Amino acid sequence: MLPELWTTGAFAYEAFAGEAEPLEGPTYEAMAEAASEAGVWLHAGSVPERAVSDSGSAADDGPLYNTSLVFSPSGDLAAAYRKIHRFGFDRGEAVLMGAGDELVTVRLPQTVLGVATCYDLRFPELFRGLVDAGAETLVVPAGWPERRRSHWTLLARARAVENQAFVLACGTAGTHAGVPQAGHSTVVDPWGEVLAEAGPGEEVLTVDFDPATVAGTRERFPALKDRVLGLARPGR
Repeated sequence: MLPELWTTGAFAYEAFAGEAEPLEGPTYEAMAEAASEAGVWLHAGSVPERAVSDSGSAADDGPLYNTSLVFSPSGDLAAAYRKIHRFGFDRGEAVLMGAGDELVTVRLPQTVLGVATCYDLRFPELFRGLVDAGAETLVVPAGWPERRRSHWTLLARARAVENQAFVLACGTAGTHAGVPQAGHSTVVDPWGEVLAEAGPGEEVLTVDFDPATVAGTRERFPALKDRVLGLARPGR
């Protein structure tokens, strides 16, 4: 896995338009080649995507998206996910980029990935949707600011526990446009136990885990079966 918007920086708002690429642009090609050469499944983080405009071209008037790319060991694109929840509160990413509208899962031989990005981590209903779609391993690249690092690690564990799934959360290190980043990439198991956690600086984590743990956890402690859906709103 790579982090969110690593080609520009998640807070480098002024660079989004100039650095945006069509979906199958230079970063796509480089990451597809890397996955193929290594023979691995590769979550290539996210990039600023310049989508095809209404006129049918990926020219400067096309909409922007924060798009995650997942490649198969053959170098083929297995999935592209346009970030649904955009951060910024009426500025920055929230106004510069369009919102995705589709949940994305990827079926690997060993597990089913549920794909999310950074700020999505604060919205548990998105992850419930991914679990309902079969996800067992939740992957979250991020450019999370250091000043809210405690939220980053807390929410990664919460999403793992409530969904009884593995969470692979990859956070950038260093500084984005003057904003110190949290780093602290982490891998959490379905019981909320942290299997590995990076520090604040650049670091590569290599973690072995057994995806079958998800099914075993959900069978031994079947909390997901007790969900109550369709509750009436207050006053109804």
